[in-house]
Order: sequence, then structure tokens, then C-alpha cells
Amino acid sequence: MTTLPSLASWGTPDTVFDGLEGAWDLDRTIEGKATMVGIAEFKRLDTGMLKYREEGRIQLADGQAFDGHREYFFERSPGGFSVFFAENPPRLFHGIAIARDGDALVGSTGHLCVADHYDSLYRFLVDGSFVIEHVVNGPRKDYLSRTVFRRRDP
Repeated sequence: MTTLPSLASWGTPDTVFDGLEGAWDLDRTIEGKATMVGIAEFKRLDTGMLKYREEGRIQLADGQAFDGHREYFFERSPGGFSVFFAENPPRLFHGIAIARDGDALVGSTGHLCVADHYDSLYRFLVDGSFVIEHVVNGPRKDYLSRTVFRRRDP
């Protein structure tokens, strides 16, 4: 009999950051616009930050398909973490303060990118997976992006 990881695998808001390290399968849906299936990896840097890189196949609603990737830096903060754009120097995207919400650990935040507003939700689930949602509204963007991450088999 196989048992699923418990919420204890994420621990507390202060230990979620460490649980991110490693390789993940990702499955993203951008409602009405695209899907992406691929791999994400969080690698620890000498600075203690995690370098996030995702790679995968993007399928647009019109049938076009191509490979894509994205990178960020994650940095531990009390009760959560901060996410930075992978620029030199790194620029803050948003900070996430995590709290218990029923059976999950959850953090949410907002970010204004020029005139477009991002409402982001991070949900760390009892089965060991996690979900990132971005609701984006503004003059240039209007969509919901939902990405599910599941730990890759070793």
C-alpha cells in the first residue's frame, strides 16, 4: 500500500522554502490561451537562494506549439519566501507570507506590472504537490494561469 505524503512534508510556513528544492513535473493552463507541460527545478545556490528554472512544451489555443522556459530566484524570508525576476541585479516580483488554511499552507500577494495587476496564490497541499495561480488583469493582459507541481520520481 502506498501512502501519500502528509502536510508534515511541507512542515510549517518557515520550512516550505526548503521543501521546494529539487525537480518537479509542471502542468500549466492559461485559460482560453495556452497550456504547458514540462519540468521545473529549484537548485540551491551558494547564496542560499533557490534558482528556479522551468522548461516545457507550450501549446497555444490556435494549435501552434513551441518550447519555452522561464527563470526566477526564490529567497527565504520569515514565514515564507520572496520571488525575484532572474535579472542582474535580481528585481523583486513579490513576497509570499504563508499561513495554514485548512489542510493546506497558503500564501497570496499582489504585484503591479506597469498597468497590469497580478493577484498570485501559492497553495501547498497535503499530497506534497503545490499550485501557483496568477490572475492577471489590466489593459494589456487578462487571464488566469494555474500551474500544478508534482514531485518528479527519482
